[in-house]
Amino acid sequence: MSQTRALLDLDPKVVATARGLAAKAAAPVIDLARAHTTVAVERATLRLAGITGADTTHRAGDVPWVNRVVDTVREHCGLEHGVTLPVFHALREHDLGSLTELAEATAAGQIQFTIPTGRAATSAAKAARVAVAKGLRTVDRNRANRDKLVTKLGDPPRRPWIYLIVATGDIDEDVVQAANAARAGADIIAVIRSTGQSLLDYVPEGATHHGFAGTYATQENFRIMRAALDEVSKEVGRYVRLTNYASGLCMPEIAVLAGLERLDMMLNDSMYGILFRDINPIRTFVDQRFSRQVHARAGIIINTGEDNYLTTADAVDAAHTVTVSQLLNEHFAHEAGLPDELLGLGHAFEINPKVPDSFRLELAHALLARELFPDAPLKWMPPTKHMTGDVFNGYLLDGFFNLAGVLTGQSILLVGMMTEAVVTPFLSDRDLALANVRYVLDAAGSLREDFRPAPDGLIVKRAHQVLGEAVDLLDRIVDDGLLNAIADGTFGLMKRPADKGKGADGVIEKADGYLNPATTLLDEGATK
Repeated sequence: MSQTRALLDLDPKVVATARGLAAKAAAPVIDLARAHTTVAVERATLRLAGITGADTTHRAGDVPWVNRVVDTVREHCGLEHGVTLPVFHALREHDLGSLTELAEATAAGQIQFTIPTGRAATSAAKAARVAVAKGLRTVDRNRANRDKLVTKLGDPPRRPWIYLIVATGDIDEDVVQAANAARAGADIIAVIRSTGQSLLDYVPEGATHHGFAGTYATQENFRIMRAALDEVSKEVGRYVRLTNYASGLCMPEIAVLAGLERLDMMLNDSMYGILFRDINPIRTFVDQRFSRQVHARAGIIINTGEDNYLTTADAVDAAHTVTVSQLLNEHFAHEAGLPDELLGLGHAFEINPKVPDSFRLELAHALLARELFPDAPLKWMPPTKHMTGDVFNGYLLDGFFNLAGVLTGQSILLVGMMTEAVVTPFLSDRDLALANVRYVLDAAGSLREDFRPAPDGLIVKRAHQVLGEAVDLLDRIVDDGLLNAIADGTFGLMKRPADKGKGADGVIEKADGYLNPATTLLDEGATK
């Protein structure tokens, strides 16, 4: 994908050692994820099986039917055997025509869920697999439709792809801004979520018009924006991709909804929710494994969140922690079936510009990521931490960021805003920011072919230093355990113990006989 030329002369043995240590560090966490389920995984499974809608009569506001059913099953017979056995057993026992009818009867107190045995269990398992497989076939069709549209309309003519955020709170206004952004050159539209949605343990329903510093991620909002971008894609003559956020307490459900509505990229990091939203580590690792299986099936490119580490830790001192996280994210992704071409590992231009040779250090870090992950669509994030409100300096800094992205062969470039740290960007700010990107791509888009850092220069030496520090840290993590490293504040200076954090009460250890047709079908790659 990147047509990477080796400029850093990295030692293949050191690279192999780093990957081997990452695999060892991740293995106990993967075992833990395989041994547990969560309320969000079970809800996501029922969404694949076809449950939609919400209970609009609840005194606390709309409650999604899927939450009502999963919570009631847990109350009646637990989730240790999975939600599908008791749900599809009840559907048959009460002769109900749909999961929505079952949800309504559940809300009315008419259903007593039990775990079936014998022939009843076999029948329930078969019905559950049929229903979930139907949902996965919808995901498969969406992937095929995306491929057809890309073939018909074409990909953006050059890399990096230009990634721009819209975030008005009103999906209808988002559509207008997204269409105009695509006309102005954006290749990817990210609809940032309403503040705090990652901490909601349910997914809102319907089209929304009242978000805070962002727009709620809902299935209907996904549908509306994807349809709008399909129209503007025809107009601009290239397929415009749509991004949202599969993170937080509903990560698996939002991943499923993205697959059902043909989103193209999703923010999905293995540790972001732990570190920056204080979500329980075990909950997060269980949820991220399921969500990545769904993304792999849907052909959705994930974007990881290593850039966030550098907003809390020093971008020079902590550079190796970014590399460690990238290697861990790579292994977690591969284990869940996500190939390199869908692995949008993140990193950022966050070194203090007052540091001597800051630009050369940025080039070293960016080149290291490019050469470690030559086939991954790397996501290059703009400066935020050291944007001061001086818009002229900010515009210059964004220009250097854009140039670094071009020189180091980044795949996805998030457009930086000179008004970062001042205001939510105005449309005029976005126009100027896109003009900055276009100028650099037009003036220096092919400069990379002439870029050769000196073999004994600072860029090459710094890249080797960071890789060496990453290997040393991975070695310590293997000895201490990844969960302990997270608890000790290794990443982003955030200390998150494994037994603490939001959503811990939503983690369930699987019993013998646990059944989840979604994970089975995803593991098998089956359609029936």
